[in-house]
Amino acid sequence: MKKSCLILGLLLSQMSFSQEGIAVYSDYLSDNYYLIHPSMAGAANCAKVRVTARQQWFGESDAPRLQTISFNTSLGDSQTSGFGAIAFNDRNGYHSQVGAKVTYAHHIRFGGDLNMLSFGLSAGAVQSVLDETRFNIIEYPDPTVNGTIRNKYTYFNVDLGMSYHLSDFYTHVSVKNAIANKRQIYSDVESDNLRKLIWSMGYTFGNSDTYQWEPSMMFQLTQETKEKAIDVNMKVYKTMEEFGKIWGGLSYRRSFDGTQYLQNGEVKEQKLQYITPIIGVNYKNFMAAYTYSYLTGDVKFDNSGFHQITLGFNFNCKKDPYHCNCPAVN
Repeated sequence: MKKSCLILGLLLSQMSFSQEGIAVYSDYLSDNYYLIHPSMAGAANCAKVRVTARQQWFGESDAPRLQTISFNTSLGDSQTSGFGAIAFNDRNGYHSQVGAKVTYAHHIRFGGDLNMLSFGLSAGAVQSVLDETRFNIIEYPDPTVNGTIRNKYTYFNVDLGMSYHLSDFYTHVSVKNAIANKRQIYSDVESDNLRKLIWSMGYTFGNSDTYQWEPSMMFQLTQETKEKAIDVNMKVYKTMEEFGKIWGGLSYRRSFDGTQYLQNGEVKEQKLQYITPIIGVNYKNFMAAYTYSYLTGDVKFDNSGFHQITLGFNFNCKKDPYHCNCPAVN
């Protein structure tokens, strides 16, 4: 039964947002929209460095884990161009991948304090590794398994994105893995379509001297499998005169698609559902955030949930921030 739970748990934990490249978790809510939307490179009034570490199922060997580091900044005094770079290391059981990408973004500013249309393009390389050295090919022979480390699968890809900010409102649309690539890491016939569409939207209101509220959503569509999922989020910010800002929030992710499983002779269906609280603090130019994701449902491999820490540093900030409720760019 535990083996069945492991298989189903892996499917549910990755369903609707697994992909080649950086998986789309909830870390974008920790002031890290550039990680999923290339058009956000250089959109803020500060250069930003963000480091994240994610660990699932503490105490379980080969549990999924992910580390990322990203940097983005505007270029020149006009702030019409932005540059960014991301590197990541992702491990999930016998499969792992490392990669890096660089980004160029262009920002068109209209009249008003914050009225900006942005376009972004990221290009990078990913190396996928399948470690078969611990597979028991003697007891369980399989003609597709050769018992070696398959690590000669490096491919290039491109992400495209567009953002629009209007005072307290924002929206982003990105196409991840826009160029078809055949990896051939599992078989010669696997699909070369890794494309995923991501759409985000949000609005911030309140008083910057007291509390600010930010409802938002994010929709994902994986083109090849037609999997769809949506995040519904709410964050609240509290300005502290002594040192900066504290904030927290709650995110709920639900898949439109389900996975079937057998329980007491009855076939049931379970959909991906995550509940993710998040807390963070901004102290001067530093920020830190902690995210905990809990997978709900009758069948899951572990009750410990998924932990993620984000650390950040802002520098080279412009003297005058935007006059709006817009924490992602101010």
